Amino acid sequence: MPLFGAHMSAAGGVSNAIRDIVEIGGEVLQLFTANQRQWTPKAPSAADVEAFRRRRAAFGGPVFSHASYLINIANGDGAASAKAVEALVREFERCTALGVDAVVLHPGAHLGAGRGAGILRAARNIDEVFDRCGGQTPALLLENTAGQGTCLGGGLNDLAEIIDASRHASQLGVCLDTAHAFGAGYALHTDEGYRRCMEDIEYGPGLAAVRLFHVNDSLVPCGSRKDRHTHIGEGQLGEAAFVRLLNDPVFAMHPMVLETPKEDGHAADRRNLATLRRLAGR
Repeated sequence: MPLFGAHMSAAGGVSNAIRDIVEIGGEVLQLFTANQRQWTPKAPSAADVEAFRRRRAAFGGPVFSHASYLINIANGDGAASAKAVEALVREFERCTALGVDAVVLHPGAHLGAGRGAGILRAARNIDEVFDRCGGQTPALLLENTAGQGTCLGGGLNDLAEIIDASRHASQLGVCLDTAHAFGAGYALHTDEGYRRCMEDIEYGPGLAAVRLFHVNDSLVPCGSRKDRHTHIGEGQLGEAAFVRLLNDPVFAMHPMVLETPKEDGHAADRRNLATLRRLAGR
């Protein structure tokens, strides 16, 4: 069976995210390692890093970081590109200190320069990040998008082409978000739509490249090019879409993280985790 968890807040210290994922019964954690709304956020203190590592050892499950939404790794503007690279380098440094397994990153937007130019810029900037970090670094997982505006990643081949263009392809992988895929036009709620998505993965980045799922239902219709998450089974995807994914033997042991609304705190996460486990036949 897949491993189920959630994105948890690091308010009050990153070690609190580990505490909270254990409290709700999660098996995998995603978090922001710093304030994702700032370009130069404060890094976790030495004491918080130590507490995180101690709790993480007891937790035992995989841990992923989500890079800041401010980062546009496909930006070709000199100053903006340098700013994005610097922010991702700092993210890698924090994740290395914490022992995080991988960083999730949106592939960015080409801002009118064209898809091909955006893909090459993203690969170039990613290479610079790995070149600067050197040595042992977390993996970098490129997340698919709903394809809004000039964003890359609506088509899964965008991710494949970024990986292929990078000198560090062996350190790159894919995070597949169900709501984003649905918004981009993959009808995951149907057998044919699910099959098409899996074929695009297989003949694009490759099934082995998928290392993490964001499991989210969608408030908006298939192909809307919009990104609006809701609780599992309560949106346009519906429970049948998740039954199909959660019971696909190809992804039997994959980590799957909720990014669903938290309007009632941890209670919503507990409900969504229970729904996932029920749909997976646990």
